[in-house]
Amino acid sequence: MVDELPDTGDSDAGEMAEDEFDESYDPDTDTSISDDDTAGPPGPVNWNLLTADAAEEEWLALNEWVHWLRHTYGLPVAVCPPFWHRHPALVWELSALHIHWLCAIHPEAKGSAMLVWHRDFTEAQERLRHWTAACGTRLTTDRPTRRIAWPGEPDTGPIEDIVISNREEDFVEFMHADVEARRRAEDQFIAGLVLRTGEVP
Repeated sequence: MVDELPDTGDSDAGEMAEDEFDESYDPDTDTSISDDDTAGPPGPVNWNLLTADAAEEEWLALNEWVHWLRHTYGLPVAVCPPFWHRHPALVWELSALHIHWLCAIHPEAKGSAMLVWHRDFTEAQERLRHWTAACGTRLTTDRPTRRIAWPGEPDTGPIEDIVISNREEDFVEFMHADVEARRRAEDQFIAGLVLRTGEVP
């Protein structure tokens, strides 16, 4: 048997609690939780289709994460070279790892997600070694990734190493050049659209 609660003499306590309840509260419209907190895990990044603004955002986020990655795991230059941003194969591999990591630490991820990420990270390191060796980038020097000309294509010409003394300055210059190239392409597309339709988007 449950003991009866002692009479406190405050018979209006229950009524006061009901009066304090805000019946207008609607959890579906509550804005206390930001969209970032409720958004699902990120999808893959297609670098071929990014707009100028989106590319700049992705470059900065990826650059910051790669710095974290190399410091956290002590990655050698053979796996994560300073000038990875100059080589598409390295960009795609590191970008995929970044998105995979973001998905693994997402609140909706399973408890074993980071174990899966570490397994895939181990495999990715072998590919990164391959891409790094193939493109010939090193600690203080870099050269364009060698591309084999197929029959009927113009020769690629000689490829020479260049010395880069400041990695961060080189990254910023490379990123800005990429963003501006994308912006020019967007402007040309819009200009062509205006010429064809006569309408300004």
